[in-house]
Amino acid sequence: MDSLVQMIVDALSSSASRELIIFLISMMPILELRGGILAASLLQVDWLRAMIICFVGTILPIPFILLFIRQILEWLKNTRLVKLVHKLEEKAERKSKSIEKYKTLGLFLFVAIPLPGTGAWTGALVAALIGMRFKHAMTSVVLGTLTADVIMVILSYGLLGAIL
Repeated sequence: MDSLVQMIVDALSSSASRELIIFLISMMPILELRGGILAASLLQVDWLRAMIICFVGTILPIPFILLFIRQILEWLKNTRLVKLVHKLEEKAERKSKSIEKYKTLGLFLFVAIPLPGTGAWTGALVAALIGMRFKHAMTSVVLGTLTADVIMVILSYGLLGAIL
């Protein structure tokens, strides 16, 4: 992920502000908040500003995913992207076991722990595919994203080392 974030930062740094770069990275699937915070630390953006920008960038697409992803996937099944849809559904199915067991808390934990394959986008996809109520899913994703934001800032900015 580090090299991908660095490549995006290098590509955009001459034409976009630091804040816009981290906002755009935070909106990207897979990179999301983790990539945005990493980019912010590389670009030397203040940690509090980075937290806010990355949180907003990560959360912005989530209501749309929760509300429309099922319809979009159904439509995509009738296109050449049918294999991609099946891969997404398989990934969501694998991830759904742990989330389904604990429902709202499971989704929160899934989103909050900033590991590869977890995060707001995947959490929202799984929540939509298992039919979780919008209110519960959105609450879990927002709180999980806030938690992941704090964890990533502590790791990326070395605040833990400064405190200890």
